Amino acid sequence: MTITPIPDHNDLFEAEEYQQQFERKREFEQGCGSAEVERVKAWTRTAEYREKNFAREALTVNPAKACQPLGAVLAGLGFAGTLPLVHGSQGCVAYFRSHFARHFKEPVSTVSSSMTEDAAVFGGLNNIVEALDNATALYKPDMVAVSTTCMAEVIGDDLNAFIQEAREKGSVPEDFPVPFAHTPSFVGSHLTGYDNMLRAILDYTTKDHRGEPNGKINIVPGFETYTGNLRDIDRLLTVLGVDHTILGDHSGTLDSPADGEYEMYPGGTALAEAADAINAKATVFLQETATRKTHELVRQSWKHDTEVLTPPIGVANTDRFISEITRLAGVSVPAEITAERGRLVDALTDSHAYLHGKRFAIAGDPDLVVGLLGFLLELGMEPVHVVSTNGDAAFKASAEAVLDASPFGHSATVWPGKDLWHLRSLVFTEPVDLLVGNSYLKYLSREAQVPLVRVGFPIFDRHHLHRFPILGYAGGLHLLTQLVNTVLDELDRTAPDHSFDVVR
Repeated sequence: MTITPIPDHNDLFEAEEYQQQFERKREFEQGCGSAEVERVKAWTRTAEYREKNFAREALTVNPAKACQPLGAVLAGLGFAGTLPLVHGSQGCVAYFRSHFARHFKEPVSTVSSSMTEDAAVFGGLNNIVEALDNATALYKPDMVAVSTTCMAEVIGDDLNAFIQEAREKGSVPEDFPVPFAHTPSFVGSHLTGYDNMLRAILDYTTKDHRGEPNGKINIVPGFETYTGNLRDIDRLLTVLGVDHTILGDHSGTLDSPADGEYEMYPGGTALAEAADAINAKATVFLQETATRKTHELVRQSWKHDTEVLTPPIGVANTDRFISEITRLAGVSVPAEITAERGRLVDALTDSHAYLHGKRFAIAGDPDLVVGLLGFLLELGMEPVHVVSTNGDAAFKASAEAVLDASPFGHSATVWPGKDLWHLRSLVFTEPVDLLVGNSYLKYLSREAQVPLVRVGFPIFDRHHLHRFPILGYAGGLHLLTQLVNTVLDELDRTAPDHSFDVVR
């Protein structure tokens, strides 16, 4: 039997029949000739074009952010037995599921109210009533977390009224938890949606649950796309001997084992633990931008200590995290964690010669960027361009404070609200040695021939990075390994014969 191999698309489209199709397509389009295309491409890399590019106001090109309901879905997935339900069209929800599935390499359980043209005109009440009825009957969740898309928001659907109507019609029992958040896609970003949904879930689950202090420390990780981070934070707190609750722990949900048994809801923070979080000793937030409304709820309503920290990336940021936790919990640092710190410091010493002085550009969510800046500056690396599409004035101030505190940060410019097309102009007019960011930077990496260190969300084109932490001392070691080996790969790729060494 002859087996015909299925060609990879890299080879398939090199076949003559496809090349002929491409040529006919170019003839049909009657576009510019290749020489003119190359001329314009070269012009877009100049300082003249950069000035025009930065003058635009009414156009965004390749923003490094996603929309609110995507963040709301992740918030819902962080709680046990919870099914996210997005009030909007099926296409939007398919995008959220595929976006997370491509990053986490896991199925993502999320349902839609399936709004269509009639609902866009007459409202989506019937869609919500039927969606809640079907979702609870088919998938047996313990809680449904409802968010919205553009369609529902433009016509002004009222989730509070609709969910109450669904209860009156018997779609869900009166006591069945259905927290909700309005998450219009046309304002804010995935961080805003995460914050809105997390606030709604915690407000709902803790209502009427104030009781005796439980002595715990709550950790709010924020829009966290590294399951390894969630597990390592849990491990660190356990080693410290701190009784704790992670509010929004989707590590089990989005990194479940293949053990032959299917679970619809394999992980998440237990709803009873979420309800008891109001009685904790303190709540520590690891992302400022992604948890502003949630922090306000906890500070004003839970009435216990709150701390908002920079993500514990690198030595100094993790030191601050450990110091705050030990202060709040009244515990000391065990030798195991001290040894972890020492191993990271030792590794930094081993690798600093290859990283010191490397100029880099970074793009990503504001909290992640600020945390990464601190670590990269510890390595003696020199930031040049700092871009965050969903960053604001507070992000700019935080990033500049980190830069000002280091002798290596004085050449950097912070660009809140700018997109990846702005970053392209910056990199071509002020070149760098490395790019740091998500998979969407690979196009600039290829065009500018600058190596990319993949950090953040989404990472579609490499596997399993999200399973390893970048927070804490152990996470710093993983991140350092990525950074230095990217530099060494590039060094080997470009080295002349006399410097192509077997030892680095």
